[in-house]
Amino acid sequence: MTKSGDANGHGNSWDHTTQQDFYDYYAAESQSEATRQRFRQIQAAVLRVGAQAGMGGPLDVADIGCGAGTQSRLWAERGHRVFGLDVNEPLIRLAEKRAAEQGVDIKFEVGTATALPWADRTMDVCLVPELLEHVADWQSCVNEAARVLRPGGLLYLSTTNVLCPKQQEFNLPLYSWYPGPLKRYCERLAVTTRPAIANYAKYPAVHWFSFYRLRDFLEPLEFRCLDRFDMIDTAAKGRLAQFIVTMLRRIPLLRLLGHMATPSTYLVAVKSARGG
Repeated sequence: MTKSGDANGHGNSWDHTTQQDFYDYYAAESQSEATRQRFRQIQAAVLRVGAQAGMGGPLDVADIGCGAGTQSRLWAERGHRVFGLDVNEPLIRLAEKRAAEQGVDIKFEVGTATALPWADRTMDVCLVPELLEHVADWQSCVNEAARVLRPGGLLYLSTTNVLCPKQQEFNLPLYSWYPGPLKRYCERLAVTTRPAIANYAKYPAVHWFSFYRLRDFLEPLEFRCLDRFDMIDTAAKGRLAQFIVTMLRRIPLLRLLGHMATPSTYLVAVKSARGG
């Protein structure tokens, strides 16, 4: 997500329209079983961390960058109060239609992640899936999520992984490892003459992260960050898997290698009970 004007986010207003090929692709992809399963796994991980932190329910859940609302509906099905927001108005209308057909009550809004429409300390969970890479001012997006979270609340982030050569944002080999100037060139192609290289996204990815970069940004905001290895439920694993996870957690070099082998970055950050 960036402002209208260019791929770096320069411009005076947000463009809430969509490219038809992207809409068609996303409308279909958001209904796939693979997408639903991925969101179920996210929900299970977030709720597991919440339970460990003593969080009860039902929860106030903000789905930021909700797209067609698949993740929002999964949380609403569990009885949580869900608020969905996306810059793409056609996808928000699709999300409203699907929620109505399913009979779940979700408040969807068109808006930007850099200026959330909710008051301070009103959410228990903020979900920010695959969004930061598209927001020119990604820091404001994270700060806004921190603002609306209650003390003890949970922030889920998933985004690009600069450490791993495999990625899904651009249909180009080893793109994560491209030098910055070459990435800027590809971004310009994606919004001009070669939209297919970025799956017709109006706002292609312009940032590449690692868990370590996000952790370093969040810790001064009084968040405790858990990465993908911290969140693995070892109780359901065999002895060998438990041993491997234990080693990944204990040995920093192995953890780094683990991040290099996984195509995306995701984390759950727990806001301090005294957090502002």
